[in-house]
Amino acid sequence: MVGPNGEQVGIVRVEDALRLAAEADLDLVEVAPMAKPPVAKLMDFGKFKYEAAMKAREARKNQVNTVIKEIKLRPKIDPHDYGTKKGHVERFLKGGDKVKVTIMFRGREQSRPELGYRLLQRLAEDVLELGTVESAPKQDGRNMIMVLAPTKKKSEAKAEQRRARTTTPDSPSETAEATEAEATEASQVVEASQAVETPEVTADAATEVETPQETKAAPAE
Repeated sequence: MVGPNGEQVGIVRVEDALRLAAEADLDLVEVAPMAKPPVAKLMDFGKFKYEAAMKAREARKNQVNTVIKEIKLRPKIDPHDYGTKKGHVERFLKGGDKVKVTIMFRGREQSRPELGYRLLQRLAEDVLELGTVESAPKQDGRNMIMVLAPTKKKSEAKAEQRRARTTTPDSPSETAEATEAEATEASQVVEASQAVETPEVTADAATEVETPQETKAAPAE
């Protein structure tokens, strides 16, 4: 039997072990039932289960699943399209994900595999600061495949993204908009305080006063 602090108590009878557990207000837990003789330990089983659950939760929290993203290119890709695809690759590598780059050959392009190889080499050099070549370019049927691995682990990339979100200040445009809104609100308050209510004039109140006309007497004949 093992004591609550890990000390060796020795071989004792079951009745004596139960009595010791009751006196210490602990549980008698069999930790090695297949041993000869079986090994039991005095412990607080509820506390033990709680600590085990917390450890498992922390392990799941820190666990990172590796994701492989895929980008497909053509040997004669347009420069603008190449820039767009390279931007996706950089974003994936910054996020800590691996990237599988596939060159698709069609028709006569299959007789020019060096075009795909040079394109993959160019892409690897362009993203050298963010990732390294984990799997060198190789032909796979009508395709040529290369795998890039990020230089930073995914957990580190996520931690940096969280720090960036919490420490990024407001942009100048947002600050200017907030200042303009505050100024507009203040001017509206001043105008409202200086406004004077003008009573409405109704039709009944605005009665017209007719001016009597002078009548001239007709001259006597």
